Amino acid sequence: MQIVTTIVELRGLLDSARSEGRTVGVVPTMGALHPGHAALVDRAAAECDTVAVTVFVNPLQFAAGEDLDSYPRDLDGDVQVAGDHGADLVFAPSETEMYPAGRDRVLSEVRVALLSDGMEGAQRPTHFAGVCTVVAKLFNIVGPANAYFGEKDFQQLTIIRRMVDDLSFPVTVVGCPTVRETDGLAMSSRNVRLSPDHRAQAPVLAASLADGAAAFADGERSADALVRIVEDRLADAPDGQVDYVAVVDPATLEPVGVVDRSSRLVLAVRFGGTRLLDNAALGDPPRLAGGSVS
Repeated sequence: MQIVTTIVELRGLLDSARSEGRTVGVVPTMGALHPGHAALVDRAAAECDTVAVTVFVNPLQFAAGEDLDSYPRDLDGDVQVAGDHGADLVFAPSETEMYPAGRDRVLSEVRVALLSDGMEGAQRPTHFAGVCTVVAKLFNIVGPANAYFGEKDFQQLTIIRRMVDDLSFPVTVVGCPTVRETDGLAMSSRNVRLSPDHRAQAPVLAASLADGAAAFADGERSADALVRIVEDRLADAPDGQVDYVAVVDPATLEPVGVVDRSSRLVLAVRFGGTRLLDNAALGDPPRLAGGSVS
């Protein structure tokens, strides 16, 4: 298990691995690793010979007033989790290593149009440009690899897949199922910021999606009706502020009116200053582009 802090060293180690015929897997994270991240590392270790976990809290994806400074950080814990689940390397660069001129002097930006405009993009207009810029940089550093992302952040996963296709990165994007707490709440680094009362209410997100999926399984095909079913259940959480509930095409993220093909039911809810995302597949699991598809 190695902790790597420079781009040059990481490139050298991964190039050496590939020269020996080893396949490379990468799990990009912002740290504060939880069992959801651990599942990504498990999948990477099962499918690749050399696994690198990246730990970098990327300032470019936080707007003014968002939680950059308070975002949880625990590098020692992250290294332990990564190693326990089969990672060979942890890449933990400084901000200066990633952005030598400073975060405010990054003049190059990667943006995936249209897919970034709705849902999270409507709430956080600069967010996905920051995500895509840092992920593009990481992919450029890592080189040919499988990259593992969770389906919880479904819009992000879809955007990264499209970026990989559009820019011909030698990367296969592997989407992995959402890992949940025993009460259904999707695991997230931000869950620790929920107050006890809000934590008790938060499982309503998964319950509402289950209601929507059950109605779909029973034959409901109107997206508006499915959204109403989800919103009705979300009303059981008195402190939850719903940002959006939608049914979207899994490849284009465009709203769907009649659910006559594979679609995704997505939502975002705020509890105080903590914003939670979740989603569920309707119909067959989507097979999306991104190098090759998993």
